[in-house]
Amino acid sequence: MIDIFKGKQLIMTPNRDGDATVLAAWEEDARFLRFMDTDRAYPRSYETIAESENRESEHFSFRLRTKDEERLIGFIALHGVEWNNRTGSLAIGIGDPADRGKGYGLEGIHLLLRYAFHELDLYRVSLDVIAYNDSAVRAYESAGFRLEGRQREAVYRDGARYDRLYMGILKAEWVNPF
Repeated sequence: MIDIFKGKQLIMTPNRDGDATVLAAWEEDARFLRFMDTDRAYPRSYETIAESENRESEHFSFRLRTKDEERLIGFIALHGVEWNNRTGSLAIGIGDPADRGKGYGLEGIHLLLRYAFHELDLYRVSLDVIAYNDSAVRAYESAGFRLEGRQREAVYRDGARYDRLYMGILKAEWVNPF
């Protein structure tokens, strides 16, 4: 039987003691916040992050850790699950800039898609991303996501406007790399 929470380099775990402290430090990095979300960049406190773990049936949140050291490198979540439609939305963040560009994001995406399609039996997973986040767009495309729409000039940052991209993948389109 395959361990659905383990990949080649990463494991998906629940929140652990001390994770909120690390996440709060990442949220002090404006670049991290501005690549992760379209909302205003505003760092949340340790207490807010610690209280935000939502275990409702339409939200599944995991921490991404290195397989060998179990060092926290990011988070990944499936939110907004609509059971009647068998759909959900993906969100991911790799915190430390030193951990970016190493394939962790792509592997984390594949882990969550394996969980979504095989454990939860979802049919479709979607996401949205700011057009200037080129590395994220490339990772999503590498995982099999397709561009489904564009909201023109929907994000305002530093006096400039950027498009918001909507991407999706169907269960039949996903290729499990593990």
